Amino acid sequence: MENNKKAGFSIKNMSDTNLLLTITIVIFFVMYIGAMIFLKKGFLKPQTFFNVLNTNAALIITSCGMSLVMITGGIDISVGGVVALVSMSCAVLLDQKGGNIPEAILLALGIGLLFGLVQGYLVAYLDIQPFIVSLAGMFFARGMTTIVNNQPFNVAHEGFVALKDTRINIPGLGSVNKKGVFVPAYIEIGVVVALLVVVVLFVMLRWSKFGRRFYAVGGNKQSALMLGINVKQTKFMSHIICSLLAGLGGFVYFMHVGSGSPSHAMGMEMNAIASSIIGGTMLTGGVGNIIGTLFGVMSLSTIQNIVSSAGLDQAWWTGITIASMLCLFLVIQSVVMTLKKKSV
Repeated sequence: MENNKKAGFSIKNMSDTNLLLTITIVIFFVMYIGAMIFLKKGFLKPQTFFNVLNTNAALIITSCGMSLVMITGGIDISVGGVVALVSMSCAVLLDQKGGNIPEAILLALGIGLLFGLVQGYLVAYLDIQPFIVSLAGMFFARGMTTIVNNQPFNVAHEGFVALKDTRINIPGLGSVNKKGVFVPAYIEIGVVVALLVVVVLFVMLRWSKFGRRFYAVGGNKQSALMLGINVKQTKFMSHIICSLLAGLGGFVYFMHVGSGSPSHAMGMEMNAIASSIIGGTMLTGGVGNIIGTLFGVMSLSTIQNIVSSAGLDQAWWTGITIASMLCLFLVIQSVVMTLKKKSV
């Protein structure tokens, strides 16, 4: 009886953010370990796990930016279009304009910053709904991508190809191929960038005064104003950081695919929102965790791999499964938060 009281006390005193983070991490590991036990098809290989990161490094970065905006109570659905525009612009710069990699990185960040400044100003200072503003930004970015170049093409720039093909081996992890040769597990450079973004944002939101402002604004604007927080400036900064991360994510995406195409990153904005929600970020604002967003992306990718391994290769099965998973997480979040409030 005493142990139960202690357990109930600890859960009751967990913050909403930490509680939802715990749920996300537990569900991810249950899902992945279940796939290893029952499906096996590649899930037992360490490289399968690292490929989740390799394939989704850009999504991790853009989802982190999305989570930041959602924590303030906003949303930004332009990130997929920004990623596509950055990818195409960098491809043209390197392959057709004689540019170099530092110039491409600056171009990517510059595009992201420009979108952040415009959208952030419209949302924060002109008080226009963020969904409408970012919807316009999405259409503009997609249109500009086609104007930059309307045909898909691969980039043959030597320095970029070398950067794209760089692999970082994971010591002691790997698998033996059919020829009996041990192949070490690896990650791409984009994964290192993504994990650094996760760490920096986590530290900023957890331990800095600047980071706590985002939670305050998303939790209660009036209370934030009474505490002397500049609500408009905080919203403005959230959109700037989100778009900057979309620009950075665009370059990481470009490093992974090695090409430019108007169809790149289709639906990435929806995957970013889904990953943030699965990771425990509430659409109402004030609650969220960047580590949770990381696990949200990994959960989303893992469920796609599970569906594919189960032989359900048709696109609609993936969509149905992701929708079901998203609803499940929303229900779990709602039930847990309701029970927590009743126990207080």
